[in-house]
Amino acid sequence: MSQDSRTTSPARPMRADARRNYDRILATAAEAIAEHGAEASLEEIARRAGVGSATLHRHFPSRQRLLEAVFRDKVEALCATAGDLAAGPDPEQALVTWLRAVATHAVSNRGLAASLMRGAQDGDPTLGTTCHTMIVNAGEGLLARARQAGAVREDVSITDLLKLANAISLAVEQEPDGMAQADRLLNLALTGVRPAGPRRHHRS
Repeated sequence: MSQDSRTTSPARPMRADARRNYDRILATAAEAIAEHGAEASLEEIARRAGVGSATLHRHFPSRQRLLEAVFRDKVEALCATAGDLAAGPDPEQALVTWLRAVATHAVSNRGLAASLMRGAQDGDPTLGTTCHTMIVNAGEGLLARARQAGAVREDVSITDLLKLANAISLAVEQEPDGMAQADRLLNLALTGVRPAGPRRHHRS
C-alpha cells in the first residue's frame, strides 16, 4: 500500500493497528469510489471500514488527501502488474492484458482524476505528473518487448495506447457494464496496432 508521509501519516512508523486501519480505509475507499464516484460518503467509508470518523480523519484530514492516496495506490498496483506481466512468455499478451488493466483502472476511477484536479490547490500538486510518468514508464517496457516480438507496429507509442485505453474508458464509465464494454472496445481497437500481414492467432 502507498503512504505519503506529508499527507497521510506521522513522521514515525505507524503502529500495527494504525497500519491496519489505514489499509482498510484505503481499500474501502477504493471500492466506494468505484461504486459511487469521487463524492462517495466519507461517513459510509468509515462505517464499512469498521472505524470511526475520527480515525478516518486522523489518517486523511480531508477528502482530497484520501482521494490522492487512493489514486496513488491504484497507480502503484498498475505498475506492479506491468512488472509481473513483463516476466511472462508472450510479450503481445502481456501488453494487451496490461492495457485492459489500464482501462479497468480508468473506468473504476468514476471521476476520481477530475476531482483531484479540481482540488489540486489543497493537495499534492505533483501527483498527476508523477503518476503519469510512472504509468508511461511501466508501459514502455511492455511495449518494447511486444515491438521486438513483431506484435506491434513500429510507429505505435505507449502514449498512443494509453490515450486509446483512457478514451474508451471515458466513453463507457457511466454505463452499468462499463468495464465489460471497455474490454470489448479495447480488443477491437487493438487490431489496428498490429503489423500488416497474415493474421496472427491471439489468445484473449
